[in-house]
Amino acid sequence: MIWKGGAKENRIYVIIAVFIIVVVVFAVVFSGRQLMSAYVPDEFLDEGWSENLVERDSGSQFLGLESWYSITYKIDGNYPASLTVTTFKTLVMMNENELRDKTIETIEKALERGIAIDTITEFTGERVLKNEHKTMYIIYDGNDTSKDPSEKIKIIGEVWNCGASGTSIICIGVAQITDNLHNNMELNTTYWGKIVRDENGVIDDFIGEDGLIYNVICH
Repeated sequence: MIWKGGAKENRIYVIIAVFIIVVVVFAVVFSGRQLMSAYVPDEFLDEGWSENLVERDSGSQFLGLESWYSITYKIDGNYPASLTVTTFKTLVMMNENELRDKTIETIEKALERGIAIDTITEFTGERVLKNEHKTMYIIYDGNDTSKDPSEKIKIIGEVWNCGASGTSIICIGVAQITDNLHNNMELNTTYWGKIVRDENGVIDDFIGEDGLIYNVICH
């Protein structure tokens, strides 16, 4: 009986050891695979748009089995705007619901930075980008309450999976469309249009082939 009990314990130790070896192997394999970060080509960063190098972000977890890389493009002035493109590489790619939930979670974090989202204005849809990926997007109106007076903004979260690179991409775009600080009562959607437009004018009828999200390269 003692011998049988010892054998059972040995089998447990062997199973644990094999599990640890498998995890380590996966970690080594995946950490050795470079994450290809999605990005907007420089040729489309006109009208004063540029990458904000200070806001580059990256990281990994679970022994390198999951990693991410984030790039933020901005334009300043009386109607500032930004677009953050984040690439995720996970052991198993997120499904559509997980991507949508993560996008909403990311947008809601904006509340911590003085952004008030009008959830009643939520609008969702689908479109095809220049890279031929079918995406899901969600749009909100909101206010930047960190400014005095507050300013109206438009927000978009757009997501897709890239099978070619084995990554998931989430784009978050924010554009200020009022200039209450200078008593300008007219709405200015120039930079909002730059973020969202595509050749078919799917979003707010902004037609053009130079939209930032429309031209994201992910593979």
